[in-house]
Amino acid sequence: MTSPFHRRAAVAARRIQRRAIVMAAGRRRPFRPAPTRWRRTRQVLHGVLLGVVAIIGMLIGVQLGGHTTQDIGPFQAQLSLTPSLHGDTSVEIPPLGSLELDSHDGPAHLQIRLESLDEARTRAVVADSGNLEQVSHDAVDQLNLGVRRLALQTAGSGLLGAMILVGLTFRARRDTAIAGLVVVAVLASVGGATALSFKPAAIQEPTYRGLLVNAPAIIGDARRISDRYEEYRAQLQKIVLNVSKLYGTISALPVYEPNTSATKVLHISDMHLNPAAWGVVRTVADQFSVDVVVDTGDINDWGSEPESSYVGEISKLRVPYLYVRGNHDSAVTAAAVAKQPNATVLDNSIVTVEGLTFAGIGDPRFTPDKSTDATDAEQHAAVVASGERLAEKILASPMPVDVALVHDPVAAQPLAGICPLVLAGHRHARSISRLDPDTPVVLPSDGASPPAQQERTLLMVEGSTGGAGLRGLESAKPLPLALSILYFDEDRHLSAYDDIQVGGTGLTEVSLQRHIVAADKAAPAPSVSAVPTPSSVSPSVTTSGR
Repeated sequence: MTSPFHRRAAVAARRIQRRAIVMAAGRRRPFRPAPTRWRRTRQVLHGVLLGVVAIIGMLIGVQLGGHTTQDIGPFQAQLSLTPSLHGDTSVEIPPLGSLELDSHDGPAHLQIRLESLDEARTRAVVADSGNLEQVSHDAVDQLNLGVRRLALQTAGSGLLGAMILVGLTFRARRDTAIAGLVVVAVLASVGGATALSFKPAAIQEPTYRGLLVNAPAIIGDARRISDRYEEYRAQLQKIVLNVSKLYGTISALPVYEPNTSATKVLHISDMHLNPAAWGVVRTVADQFSVDVVVDTGDINDWGSEPESSYVGEISKLRVPYLYVRGNHDSAVTAAAVAKQPNATVLDNSIVTVEGLTFAGIGDPRFTPDKSTDATDAEQHAAVVASGERLAEKILASPMPVDVALVHDPVAAQPLAGICPLVLAGHRHARSISRLDPDTPVVLPSDGASPPAQQERTLLMVEGSTGGAGLRGLESAKPLPLALSILYFDEDRHLSAYDDIQVGGTGLTEVSLQRHIVAADKAAPAPSVSAVPTPSSVSPSVTTSGR
């Protein structure tokens, strides 16, 4: 028999043998990281992914909820906060442009957009114009209230967006709570950075965009401008009503009266974005039953996209509308005009409307910053060249052209002897003259004969139908709104014209003068603009009041 000692020794030997086998097998297995290290790595990756999803959710929430509306004085404003590397604040005033303020450096951009003007509140502000300082303080308080509400709403939307997206992605309450804490920390950091970098003095040094580039030169004393603008609004209706009386008054005068076959053309120019001009144009077009409206450019001021809405009034005229681009009109402006159902944009082209053939070309310049110095030789040459191109187009036309349209009168000289009448604008002042050809007319290359020309070309430069727009407020006496009605007989000759002027801002003076156009036979004829009627004076009707 085996003694107990021997049995215990055999068991110990077998244990040692098994351990040796296990150790030998363990040396042949590949190395694996410890379970604790792998768990930590996975936790880090999970945390990074959680943060990324939380930030994405926060940005989505900010985009969806980071805007609100607030009444600021007479305006209803749209306020919004968006992520930005540069911060700053922008105040948009469609269609005039915007103000850019370097207000802060934080990663959030504040945008204030003045959407609409409430008429009742505007009248209340104007009625309380003696207390403009209080009105200004109230507007500042309203803006502060709107910004605070916007900040709280944006923070809440960002927090909610982050927690919803994390909850849908990870489906764990603990992860959702952690995401909320991360977003709160991010939003607090953004708010702190904005507050620390805030620059109250930035409002004194704004950067102007669009039409507001002219604001420093135009605004001057705010109280004075406010008074003038209110006077303008109060008298606007009287201006339009006075113009509507012109037709009935002038038709009874014992002077030239066009027959029913006469073609009536309304010539306007240089509207310069004046909202009052369209009412006057529509009233004159309706009362005089004009057949065509021709516009010799500068319908806008800066040619910007927001200004395109201004030309929408063209479709309300209900008669053909011919237009050539001015130096303040861009390609965007011309495209907006071309979209109107009754409008035709002439750019070195010819069209026949109501029995009259018109040729026109746009101004080759685009200088909305008013850099149109007449001494600039390069610009002058470009304008003259545009007139030469239009002259070549007219000479090559199989039908005679009755009226040529240009913006700058400088482009009219090459048309002397080519076309009987040239209409222009640009100078904001009415003038009429006769043009003598500088050089003999050159026949076109195809051998066609130029149109017979017995009279020197008549150049009619229109004043500003918009009273020069905002620039009209710069002078002590605002420029009048100027427009003309041209009467063409059955032979397509200009026989008479009515010169209409509506008093400038705040004035209700309306005047109309009818002129008979006499034939200008070759050399002996004097260079005159029009011949008075047989009554020795041009008939005029004037109604005035203040």
